[in-house]
Amino acid sequence: MREAAFVRQNKDKWVKYESLLQNIRSLSPEQLSDIYVELSDDLSYSRTFYPKSNTTRYLNDLTSAAHQKIYRSKKESGNRIINFFIREFPSEFHKYQKQLLLSFLIFAGFSLIGAYSSSADAAFVRSIMGDAYVNMTLENIANDDPMAVYKKAAETDMFLGITINNIRVALMAFVFGIMAGIGTVFMLMQNAVMLGSFQYFFYDRGLLWESARTIWIHGTIEISVIIVAGCAGLVVGKSILFPGTYSRLKSFTMGIKDGLKIVVSTIPFFIIAGFLEGFVTRITSMPDWLAIIIIIGSLALILFYYVYYPLYLLKKSKNESGVHPV
Repeated sequence: MREAAFVRQNKDKWVKYESLLQNIRSLSPEQLSDIYVELSDDLSYSRTFYPKSNTTRYLNDLTSAAHQKIYRSKKESGNRIINFFIREFPSEFHKYQKQLLLSFLIFAGFSLIGAYSSSADAAFVRSIMGDAYVNMTLENIANDDPMAVYKKAAETDMFLGITINNIRVALMAFVFGIMAGIGTVFMLMQNAVMLGSFQYFFYDRGLLWESARTIWIHGTIEISVIIVAGCAGLVVGKSILFPGTYSRLKSFTMGIKDGLKIVVSTIPFFIIAGFLEGFVTRITSMPDWLAIIIIIGSLALILFYYVYYPLYLLKKSKNESGVHPV
């Protein structure tokens, strides 16, 4: 059978199954199993006769998605929240690695711009950080305690205030994605330019290491999950600009749903970052080796959860189902 005839014969069925898999709650385990079996048969046929075609790629992705739904249904525990963080979210996040990389590159680029602008114009830091903050920091430097700002507030108050503010920033980065992603880019720019300016401010005074070892104790997780929240906004923006085979409304709805999941995934990490900033960062007398361990451990945690683990679950799912990338 020619590929065009094969597609024409099965297209309506595939579109129907794709829609059903988006709303798994309406399916019984038996229906889900039947869908998976049929898709597997179609994929096997397509692999045999059209091994390198777009049809095979499409069926490979659709069959893999069906298997993941089956696996998730089997593993569903009584604790829905734990299951979301351990299985449901990371098993889907592999689809958004490109948006995550783009969010990182945008943030890194604007951080460099912030640092360069501060080096070119001494007044730039004040315009970004504010005169009050700069003057206070200069006073702290003069008193030989440049990181004293992290000791001003009570531990619990600082923990709660920072955590709530960071979650607010993440939600804004996500919601601003409805402006075709431009609003999200603006949020990333704001935070990145501030970071670049802040770090250059200390570098210019010979305090780069002192500031970095202190700031990145909490900043490694905090900045990383702001970038992840930027990824959520870019997912929403992409759903508007590039709906693919879906209607723009359907694509937007899916983008909002997936973007919200990404934002929700950041909440535990913001809590960890808030705890570190409120209770640990203030210990400026901490030995360098301990600060380095916290920073490297934080980075490893982020990379594991948002990069390695989703790809590991994808590979595991395909190996178990016999579905392999084409």
